[in-house]
Amino acid sequence: MKFLRLPQPDSFPSEMQIILNGRAHTLECQATVADLLESLDLAQKPVVTELDGQALPRGDHNSTALSEGARVEIIVLAAGG
Repeated sequence: MKFLRLPQPDSFPSEMQIILNGRAHTLECQATVADLLESLDLAQKPVVTELDGQALPRGDHNSTALSEGARVEIIVLAAGG
C-alpha cells in the first residue's frame, strides 16, 4: 500500500497572478472580482468588468472567484465632455 504525502498547509501559495488590463497583477488566492475592485479602490465607482473575455454583471462580482492566470479587464466609466 502506498501513501500519498499531502503538502503542508503553509506550503500552499497565498498569492496568485492574474492579467489585469493586459499587465501581470498579484493578489491573494481565493480573491473575488469584488475583492480585486476593493483593492484597487474601485468598489464604489461605476465600472465595467470582463473576465476571460466575458462581460461580468456587477451583481456577480461578490460570487465570482478569480483563478491563477485569469484575464480581467476593468473600465472605469466617467462623465464629462
